[in-house]
Amino acid sequence: MRTTLAASLLAFTLASGTAAAQMRPMSDTELSTVSGQGLFTVSNSSYNGFDFTRIGLDADVTLNANLSNLRLGEYTYAPRNGTGADLDIGALQFGRTDGSAAQRLVQITNPYFEFVYKNTGVGTGREIVGMRLGFDGIAGDIGLKIAQLSGAMRIDAGAAGIIDSMNDAGGGKRWDGTCAGCTPLASVGGVTAGDANGPSRDFWISILKAPVTFQPGAGMPALTEAQAGIWLNWRDKLTALNITGTVPANNPAGH
Repeated sequence: MRTTLAASLLAFTLASGTAAAQMRPMSDTELSTVSGQGLFTVSNSSYNGFDFTRIGLDADVTLNANLSNLRLGEYTYAPRNGTGADLDIGALQFGRTDGSAAQRLVQITNPYFEFVYKNTGVGTGREIVGMRLGFDGIAGDIGLKIAQLSGAMRIDAGAAGIIDSMNDAGGGKRWDGTCAGCTPLASVGGVTAGDANGPSRDFWISILKAPVTFQPGAGMPALTEAQAGIWLNWRDKLTALNITGTVPANNPAGH
């Protein structure tokens, strides 16, 4: 299932097509008028005792797609097992087809994979700790039906207040939002990512065998430590579409 999620989200960022053309050499004069940039970027960094290798897709992508019944990180967690999974998401819909054209597509900037390593101290050996998949920016309406998540998520629900997993006594592990006076996660039918100041800038999902603190993006606050297992981070510029639990209609084939 972990592989399925990564493959599905990566597929959203890539559009395939076919074309036929005869290749021919270019002269020095022709080459001098051409400029370009690689599709993928690779960078290495170190932070808080870990080494990171990031592979980014240097692109802006428009997306309209649906995922359903995502259950990731299924294992027994005695302190709070809940539904038995780190992420239990009934619907994850990028875009909607029940409103204006501007709502139909979600804009994604620079999707990336980032691998995490730890120096073993034995020779030059390194141990892989895990990875995360994320976007530098995401803007638009996303339908959501979350039963439970492990992660750091913050949603502005308007008059219903702020829904924030970091207020959870359990640290956000297998959190469903229920508490006295709280709005449960299941009441949120979707979110608008981004605002007039720009896109939401901190969406990522990690798969780890040990806790890791990732380096925040430029101008962003420090990140909460991602826990072992599956962990979702999404806190920047999220506004609830509704708190009735109604996921907007989205028919990608009809947009």
